[in-house]
Amino acid sequence: MKLYHCPDARSLRPLWALEEMGLDYELTNMEFPPRIMQEGYLEINPLGTVPTFVDGSLTMTESTGICQYLVDIYGPHSIGMSVDEPGYGDYLNWLHRSDATLTFPQTLVLRYSILEPEDRRLPQVVEDYGKWYLSRLRCVETAIEGKEFLCADRFTIADIAVGYALFLGTSLGLDERYKPNCKRYLAALMERDGFLSAQKKQG
Repeated sequence: MKLYHCPDARSLRPLWALEEMGLDYELTNMEFPPRIMQEGYLEINPLGTVPTFVDGSLTMTESTGICQYLVDIYGPHSIGMSVDEPGYGDYLNWLHRSDATLTFPQTLVLRYSILEPEDRRLPQVVEDYGKWYLSRLRCVETAIEGKEFLCADRFTIADIAVGYALFLGTSLGLDERYKPNCKRYLAALMERDGFLSAQKKQG
C-alpha cells in the first residue's frame, strides 16, 4: 500500500493511523499543492488533492475514509470499532463530523489568510469561518469532559480524525481560543507515539 502525503495536510490522518497500526506501507512526501508541485500527480488523483492512498487496484482520496478502510480491512485493531460495540454510532458520527463540521471551515481560513495572493485574501471570510469553527468545537469540549477519548473508553480513529482538526487549528492560530478540555485533549494526542512517528516520517 502507498500513501501520497503533504506535511500536516489531511493526509496526516491516514499516516497517523498507519503508524498506530504498525502496518507496512510506502510513503511519498510531496510539496503543497501537489497538483502543481508533483509531476504526474494528476494522473494518480485527478482531483489534485491529498491524500491519495493506493492499495492494489483501489485508490482512495478521503482521509477519514482511508482510516476506516485500514481498521476494517487490516484489523481488527483497538483503534477501530466493530458494529456490535456500544457507541459505534457515535464513532461513525465523529468520523464524519471531523471533516464536514470541523475541518471544512478551517480550509477557508487557510485559503483566504495564507494560500491566496495578498490581493485575493479576504479577512472577513477568515474571521467568520474561524468563529464558525470555534463555535462547533463546543461539541468536542462537551464530549471529552472528564474523558480521555471520544468513544469506547479507548483511543480510536475517531480521535485521529477529530484530533487532526484540532491540530490544524494550531497552524492557523485558532488554538489560542480553544477551551480547556480541547487543549488538554489535543496535547495528550500529540504525545502519542503514533503521532510523533507520523511527524518524523513526513520530514
